[in-house]
Amino acid sequence: MTFSSKVVLITTLLISSICAAQYTDEVNSNRPGKSMMAFAVGKSVIQTETGVNYITENHDKLNYNAKGYFADLALRWGLFKEELELIAEIQYQKDSYQKFDVTSNRSALRQTTFGAKYLIYDPFKKGPEKPSIYSWKANHRFKWKQFIPAFSAYAGANLNFSENNLFANTSVVEAKFSPKIMAIAQNHFGDRTVLVTNLIYNKIGTDFASIDYILTVTHGINQNLSVFIENQGYNGKYYSDGIFRLGAAFLHKKDMQFDASIGTSIKNTPGIFYGGVGFTWRFTKNYKEVKMDKPGTRSKMDKKMDKKAAKNKRKDGVE
Repeated sequence: MTFSSKVVLITTLLISSICAAQYTDEVNSNRPGKSMMAFAVGKSVIQTETGVNYITENHDKLNYNAKGYFADLALRWGLFKEELELIAEIQYQKDSYQKFDVTSNRSALRQTTFGAKYLIYDPFKKGPEKPSIYSWKANHRFKWKQFIPAFSAYAGANLNFSENNLFANTSVVEAKFSPKIMAIAQNHFGDRTVLVTNLIYNKIGTDFASIDYILTVTHGINQNLSVFIENQGYNGKYYSDGIFRLGAAFLHKKDMQFDASIGTSIKNTPGIFYGGVGFTWRFTKNYKEVKMDKPGTRSKMDKKMDKKAAKNKRKDGVE
């Protein structure tokens, strides 16, 4: 498939659907895009995000082509605090590689990354803005506050378990260990549209170091169905490219999501095209929601009843 035909395919799909993506209080999934959202899954919540993709790769200058599949798995665990989560990401690829009429089979762990993300600033911590019961105009006016994003920081490490660089297409050996850091911003425009921005410094201190970015625009169609569009850029010594993706997600149950997506590269060195499906599930049995009263929301009667209840406990000898 040529680059022009890829563009036509993606443009057709984009025009035939509303550019939107899931915006829900249920499953907080990073899928089907590759960007990482600012918000964590929640304290004591365990979440799995997995997918399988068919991929084709053609390189005009190195005269090779490959086709096969890759499977990815992300494990997210909310730990200690609502703002903190631990993340493990694993990607396995298996394909058929052909160069100069010689075909070989490749298979290896392409990515293994462990890290942690912490929500530093949450513009919604005080709760959503209350609607005005007197003015329609006040409820629908443009709000500059929506340009203030939630902000998180991520730090992690890449681990290379492969004995050789099967997918690097270079004789330079990749390091067994390399750091990765990321700045994450998340803007909410209205009730459904979300912009997620990732700025990444990956494989720091190695020959494969790169400064990358991911921009994902999402907008909920309804409570269950959504689509997204995304652009990811790589800027490294051995690999620089741009990837465009789009897809859809469906919230099947409160803790379960299905998704599908396609993606293509800008360059033909190599030209990449892939498509696949994915699944997100979270375990929330151990999660206990913590509700706190906002300043000024408790009446004098509420405070009086609290004091009376505490006094009765002391009389009964109950602490």
